[in-house]
Amino acid sequence: MREEVEEVLETLRPMLMADGGNVELVDIDDGVVKLRLVGSCASCSSSTMTLKMGIEKALKKAVPMVRCIEAVE
Repeated sequence: MREEVEEVLETLRPMLMADGGNVELVDIDDGVVKLRLVGSCASCSSSTMTLKMGIEKALKKAVPMVRCIEAVE
């Protein structure tokens, strides 16, 4: 499952990097994907929207075992 999640994140990274940010996969625990936003994404006021409406939606579509995502510091 980790490889599948990383593959999806790789497709999303160019968009995040274009704005000076990135995302790191921290852990996966029972379908909960723990991510860390870095760079300008970490302090962006839209980061919650990016996580839920962008990254989580893409992960759930591509990897059905993903239940949700959580942001970690």
